[in-house]
Amino acid sequence: MTSRFVHVAGRRLTEQLADTMFALSTPSRVQILMCLLDGPHTVGELMEELEMEQSAVSHQLRVLREHTLVKAERVGRRRLYAVHDEHVVSLLNAALQHVEERAGSTRRRAVARRRQATG
Repeated sequence: MTSRFVHVAGRRLTEQLADTMFALSTPSRVQILMCLLDGPHTVGELMEELEMEQSAVSHQLRVLREHTLVKAERVGRRRLYAVHDEHVVSLLNAALQHVEERAGSTRRRAVARRRQATG
């Protein structure tokens, strides 16, 4: 049986969704996006804040731009990078909420196991 979502979305859309999730699959890209939630940053500012090399930051920004998660604006001789739009903010917030809820559930199970072992 085919999922209703897959049927409605179609193969191309599910491939695009998987590509977007791929773009979020490395901690450094997620860290960059989290920094950009605070507002636009230059490569230098991201390097300093994340303690990453310029080449690494530039590479990750290129991946994020290719997946339309980040946009760049030239200001004088510099480029300012920002989250592409509110959809990206929503996506990050949903992913963060999922991780936090899962972590909370894991902590609750660990506490319950300790209580059983000592009780």
